[in-house]
Amino acid sequence: MYQYNYADQTLVEERVAQFRDQTERFLAGELPEDQFLPLRLQNGLYIQRYAPMLRIAIPYGLLASYQLRKLAEITRKYDRGYGHFTTRTNIQLNWPKLEEVPDILAELASVQMHAIQTSGNCIRNTTTDPYAGIHQEEIADPRPYCEIIRQWSTFHPEFAFLPRKFKIAVIGTANDRAATQVHDVGLHLKTNEAGEIGFEVLVGGGLGRTPVIGKVINEFLPRQHLLSYLDAILRVYNLHGRRDNKFKARIKILVESMGGPAFAKLVDAEWEAHTRDGALTLTDENFATASSFFSEPDYVAFDALQAQSDLQQQLNADKDFANWYNQNTVAHKVSGYRAVVISLKAGLVDGSYVPSGDVNEQQMDALADLSDKYSFGELRGTYQQNLVFADVQTDHLYELWQQLTELNLARANINTLTDMIVCPGWDYCSLANATTYNIAEQIEKQFDDLDYLYDLGEIRLNMSGCMNACAHHHTGDIGILGVDKKGEHWYQISLGGNSSSDAKIGKILGKAVPADDVATTLQKILDVYLELRASNDNDVELFTDLVDRVGIAPFKEKVYG
Repeated sequence: MYQYNYADQTLVEERVAQFRDQTERFLAGELPEDQFLPLRLQNGLYIQRYAPMLRIAIPYGLLASYQLRKLAEITRKYDRGYGHFTTRTNIQLNWPKLEEVPDILAELASVQMHAIQTSGNCIRNTTTDPYAGIHQEEIADPRPYCEIIRQWSTFHPEFAFLPRKFKIAVIGTANDRAATQVHDVGLHLKTNEAGEIGFEVLVGGGLGRTPVIGKVINEFLPRQHLLSYLDAILRVYNLHGRRDNKFKARIKILVESMGGPAFAKLVDAEWEAHTRDGALTLTDENFATASSFFSEPDYVAFDALQAQSDLQQQLNADKDFANWYNQNTVAHKVSGYRAVVISLKAGLVDGSYVPSGDVNEQQMDALADLSDKYSFGELRGTYQQNLVFADVQTDHLYELWQQLTELNLARANINTLTDMIVCPGWDYCSLANATTYNIAEQIEKQFDDLDYLYDLGEIRLNMSGCMNACAHHHTGDIGILGVDKKGEHWYQISLGGNSSSDAKIGKILGKAVPADDVATTLQKILDVYLELRASNDNDVELFTDLVDRVGIAPFKEKVYG
């Protein structure tokens, strides 16, 4: 992973000192709230319903074990002993004290971490596939390009005060595991007929009040032009984006209003006039340097057939382990290795609901130790609010599973209904209209049978507490949106969304249902699926395919009669 150089470290430490002075002046009454607001946002600090919230950057989801140990230490010392992983693979602290935030930032800087540009109207954390660099189907590793974008965009003076926040995602496989089509810019690594590497460029995706799927504006951008073309996109957005209405300020509104082809022409004109073949043009040396930060670990060569035989015996002997292996591990490009998905969707533990994406300080310390032992000292965050050990030997899987089980981190529910993306909602967020955790707990109690979940197959359930859609409810197979009705919390349900390669926005089923009826409403929806899905000896129709085939009418009839 990328390691700070002297300039990086100095820059981050100087930012900490600046913010310490700004915070002290604000607390002393010398700096007005309206002036402190943009300063704290530039350092990842929000004021939520009950306390500040600090969002810490984890660039493209990659986290070293020593950094996770520091996060555990920070949560013990300055917070309430846990952190919350988000869909942008960042981590949030929900209870820091304002006067101690500079101390937290100083601690983060000591392990090459920061909270810069995790909020505000700037280019946010670039995200990617959690299996980057290890997936068999990958055209090229997207992480070096993410790092190039990170270095270019951090502290970029022209893009520090955009009309609104701006998000970029990069993938290297045909299968989209980073929701690129609902980003301001999505970059898909491609090769042309000559075997050269470039990007398909999508612009104008986004969710929130106006959900939109991004539009292709360049089918093949040679990779040397990555930054100059991105720069042209941002220039056009800066020049033409709405600044008079924050609800219409995202680039998706600009692209929708003028159309993809017209926007592409503006970008091409800006590119040709100002940035193409200029100082931002990348060289082979640039790519080689970026790639050097992500060299392959020292994989062990061993008898793969014997390892597979031993693994099969363990799978045959232990059904729980077999379930976990089937649900929570992913094929690796290197024979004898698997990627392991660590479920941060424990559900009910000792009768209490554990929120999606939450990890306590004991688990952080233990995961840091396990990553050192089993996965070369690195972890990765995922868009689905889980974590990944990318490089685990197959002969270590059983013992790793046993240790994760003891930590309540081995629930075999990845890609099932209970692998829910859930925002904190009303319990924390000052923007939320409704609670989410109580509804997630209700769903967990209703659907607690793993065999039933496996029979349902892959279903993505996303739940947001307001129209800002931080949990991407629009793109869930089943989406739940909390709404306020005269002080009561109700829940609107949508079906048929998708954030992967065939991304689409779900359709609203009908009127919102009261809080007490959400789980039973989901049961009716799933009953329709089980009744209508097609099957044969080899395959069962997925939920998403059934909704595509029959529409939402049968579900609507069952729910509303």
